Amino acid sequence: MCAESLGQELSATLKKWKNKRGNLIMILHEIQDRYGYVPRDVALEVAKELDIPLAQIWEVLTFYNLFKLEAPGKYVISVCMGTACYLKGAPEVFDKFKEELGVDEGESTKDKMFHLQGVRCLGCCGLAPAVTINGKIYSKLKPHDVAGIIVQCREQDKLKNLN
Repeated sequence: MCAESLGQELSATLKKWKNKRGNLIMILHEIQDRYGYVPRDVALEVAKELDIPLAQIWEVLTFYNLFKLEAPGKYVISVCMGTACYLKGAPEVFDKFKEELGVDEGESTKDKMFHLQGVRCLGCCGLAPAVTINGKIYSKLKPHDVAGIIVQCREQDKLKNLN
């Protein structure tokens, strides 16, 4: 993304929230929705535009575990840990993803291909245990399904790179 486009998008977000109470969190949410995390250079620009110290922004970013400070992997794997999924085997599925990818919760693989996270509820209780990968739902998973899903994502990525 070019700097000009970044500036226009950030300006629009700042203009939208500038004079509203609690605006910092809403601005940071919009930034994270756009990039998947809050880039340091964008946080610095927000500090300048709102005339607040960068440290104040960093306090918010580090206090709330929702905010990410590093870019997540290309495929964000969200394992539902809500009650229905938990009771139907989500912890075992989650452990298998950790094992197969060699990462822990909240981490990305070294090649930045995958990011693994646990989430409270996906709202798919009838499909438990459920996982989403970049918005696509995988349902009624068993630990033995995990390796195939990872292979599927890698093959899909190879096909995208060929085009």
